[in-house]
Amino acid sequence: MHFDTATRQRWMRALAYSKADALNARINALKLTPDYELIRAPESGLMQIQARMGGTGNRFFAGDTTLTRAVVRLKSGTLGYSYLLGRNKQHAEQCAVIDALLQEQTPFQNLMETLIAPLEAERDALISARRAEVNASRVDFFTLVRGDNA
Repeated sequence: MHFDTATRQRWMRALAYSKADALNARINALKLTPDYELIRAPESGLMQIQARMGGTGNRFFAGDTTLTRAVVRLKSGTLGYSYLLGRNKQHAEQCAVIDALLQEQTPFQNLMETLIAPLEAERDALISARRAEVNASRVDFFTLVRGDNA
């Protein structure tokens, strides 16, 4: 195997956070048209979200979210999976195909450089822009001590 668990988690995260139109444009630009069959057609359902008080306390159910999943098999027999928030079935299928392709030795390095790295860069830029927007509106509260209260 030419990758480890952390590497696969990295590309699965990049695919899951990608915007459907951006991923579609990149796939079209790379002219990716692999032969595959659907093992589990894209389907949407609900998933419960759990949270922890303060990030470390007891778990509780925070609500539900929509999830779409898909499984494909390349002609070589490699299986690709995807789990995405939302209901975009085409996006889920494309992510599963990319997951399967990245498990193959031949297209791995090319796809990591031309698809996964730019998707990660786009997400990092969005996060940085959001942080800058939030920091610009940050208010620091402090207490003034009056002379007669001393």
